Amino acid sequence: MPNGGDPTVVDVNAIYAGFEFHYTYLIFCGFIVWLIIPGIGLLYGGLSHRKSALAMLFQSLAVAAVTTFQWIFWGYSLAFSRTGSAFIGDLSNFGLKNVTAAPSVGSAVIPDIVLCFYELVFCACTVMIVVGGAFERGRIIPSVVFGFFFATIVYCPIAYWTWNPNGWLFNLPSLDFAGGGPVHITSGWAGLAYALVLGKRRRHVQGIKHKPHNVNLVFLGTCFIWFGWFGFNGGSALNATIRSMMAAFNTNVAASMGVIGWCMVDYIRYRKFSLIGACEGAVAGLVGITPAAGYVGVWCAAVIGFVTAIVCSSLKDLNKWIGIDDGLEVFKLHGVGGMVGSFLTGVFATASVSALDGITLASGGIDGNGVQIGKQFAEITAISAYSFTVSCILLLILKYIPGMHLRVTEEVEIMGMDLDQFYEEEVGDWSMFNHVQGVVESSQLNSSAPVSPPNGPSYELHKEPTHTEKHA
Repeated sequence: MPNGGDPTVVDVNAIYAGFEFHYTYLIFCGFIVWLIIPGIGLLYGGLSHRKSALAMLFQSLAVAAVTTFQWIFWGYSLAFSRTGSAFIGDLSNFGLKNVTAAPSVGSAVIPDIVLCFYELVFCACTVMIVVGGAFERGRIIPSVVFGFFFATIVYCPIAYWTWNPNGWLFNLPSLDFAGGGPVHITSGWAGLAYALVLGKRRRHVQGIKHKPHNVNLVFLGTCFIWFGWFGFNGGSALNATIRSMMAAFNTNVAASMGVIGWCMVDYIRYRKFSLIGACEGAVAGLVGITPAAGYVGVWCAAVIGFVTAIVCSSLKDLNKWIGIDDGLEVFKLHGVGGMVGSFLTGVFATASVSALDGITLASGGIDGNGVQIGKQFAEITAISAYSFTVSCILLLILKYIPGMHLRVTEEVEIMGMDLDQFYEEEVGDWSMFNHVQGVVESSQLNSSAPVSPPNGPSYELHKEPTHTEKHA
């Protein structure tokens, strides 16, 4: 039966008797992967100016909502239907038709509905990463609309190529355990396309150096992402075997080595440490290990995390070199990091690790299968070209649709996204500052001293008495 049977007639759970722990484990992994979505929002919000931070936090929930609708509408069918060509699925599961209790396309011990949820949060994470390309200048409604069509036209086909048994990359085969291609390379190039089409921020054109407004949010967001990544990689074997446990362990190893690698480069460069650098290093390590987590041993995972972080950190001036204002470094961390991780997967993949699930045999250069490195290059180039080109076309189409202009006005950019896009909400409590501003303005009615704006430096709360006042 395509849906696992009629639950009013048969016990649809019976076919999983004795194997329930597999789908229980996977659904839990899906729950913690969801935390990556607000984690990215917190990370992006902390890296933003205060006056535009709320827009990034809001979009994490907006993305989760819109991609959920897209996924149940037709996204899951396009990416994971059992029938389709080598490039895209069909609409046989449109509206989640027959997606219930039958064994899924990914694993005989995972019901369709569990795989559907697990892959949904991957799609949402990818779209949320891409949103970073619109940093501090992209309007929210067009961003949400773009997210829906990006998930449909870009993410779903690439996920199908990579993970669906009918997909051409799956049958090549390229090795991508948890989404180095569909998630990171795809989002990195799409984020770069978004930044390119929008153009540079006003402050960037003027050469004003940007400083994150809240390092605490960056740290908290990174912790959410790191924790969620245990489910991201740990569940991608689609079972609860030792291979899954190895993938989870490799995740922590790579992230830790990423922190060490990035901080090492920072210390050599500045002779000081950076908390934001440590957070970026953790993310770089996580990105690098994503395609490799279930294919490599622990020490190879350490090398992948360390090398990916060093490569990404060394590209400090990448935005200047390519002339694109990618303020949140989406391309550097996810695009470049994903490509490095995919390449190193081809180098370090070993059958002794992939076979830990009792089924898979996948080897790379370290096992003498050097041709696998070439197959990884095929994945990298195909996904990079498709994601960047189609994302640019989609954004340019939206740009010229009435009411869908992608970028805020220069006035809004100066004022901040939050005051323009939200009502009666800002990051932090501004009431004290507004009160102080009123007091200062009243006391300076007869003074020529300027009053600092709410988002300017600091208010002059104390005024030194003049010589006359001292002796009055």
